[in-house]
Amino acid sequence: MAGRFTPSTPSTPTTRTTVRGGHTAVPAGRGHAVAGQGGKGRSWTPGAPVDLGLVLGPLRRGPGDPTFRTTPDGSVWRGTLTPDGPATLRVAATPEGADAEAWGPGRDWLLENLPALLGAADDPAAFVPRHKLVHASHRRRPGLRLTRTGLVLESLIPTVLEQKVTADEAYRAWRRLVRQYGTPAPGPMGGDLYVMPDARDWALIPSWDWHRAGVDMKRSSTIVRAARVAARLEEAAAMEPGPAAARLEAVPGIGPWTSAETLQRSNGAPDAVTTGDLHLPGIIGFALAGERDADDARMLELLAPYEGQRHRAARLVLLAGRTPPRRTPRMPRTDIGRL
Repeated sequence: MAGRFTPSTPSTPTTRTTVRGGHTAVPAGRGHAVAGQGGKGRSWTPGAPVDLGLVLGPLRRGPGDPTFRTTPDGSVWRGTLTPDGPATLRVAATPEGADAEAWGPGRDWLLENLPALLGAADDPAAFVPRHKLVHASHRRRPGLRLTRTGLVLESLIPTVLEQKVTADEAYRAWRRLVRQYGTPAPGPMGGDLYVMPDARDWALIPSWDWHRAGVDMKRSSTIVRAARVAARLEEAAAMEPGPAAARLEAVPGIGPWTSAETLQRSNGAPDAVTTGDLHLPGIIGFALAGERDADDARMLELLAPYEGQRHRAARLVLLAGRTPPRRTPRMPRTDIGRL
């Protein structure tokens, strides 16, 4: 009999588009408990199939993300800064559900919030496919659930780093800053897993280190402003999406694109569709209507039948991997740290 957790076996090749849709390959093993070092465990049985790679994939910021690891035994590891302090979480699928272990001062907080992290607060039954491609993508991924981390800053900061640059540039900056100013995650992973800096440390990063990481003044200033009001921003995790977005967008430098990308992860917001994106309207337009030059208005028109579930619909389109043929070279990579 199949277990509650489904393996990550997408029917389409892994591409930049499917990765943006939240696909992360998780080895098809059975995670084993890690003894000692102050760890605490918990098991959880979901009410429906859950695919760890699809649920937790959106939390990974590139293949070298120092806060996110997968291991050959099928475990997913995360270094997280919780309200109670830094912590490490290991979660693995079992035939009955999921086994998790956590280490560090924030371990109890992580284990208490494990169901929400794995999509327990999500209601996939509310989604009704309206397009053939979306229906096929939805049928092939019964384990897709929307994660809810309950943590705003850990999704907001890497999202700000992704503003108006290539993904590779943003991932490089995230890796460098987390390794330089973060701390090794508690528990058995040691220096292989990191916890991001706290709000105070983000606010105190000197201008030359932002520059060396390739982060321009506009993005670094936005992060510093957000770090200074971190407590107020974290309150948005318990708000409805509308007021939560307004809270985030009150910080100069944070607009609808950044707030949507953040709330999709921190709040598990199924209708937080991303607008103001360079590529997403063309991908949605091409996949649903053959219109590669669609703009935000046209994308929202095409997603209108999914009102209340537009983010989920957009993810399913991305995971389907159908993109328009490239007509121009990729956006060139830059590194202001070399200037």
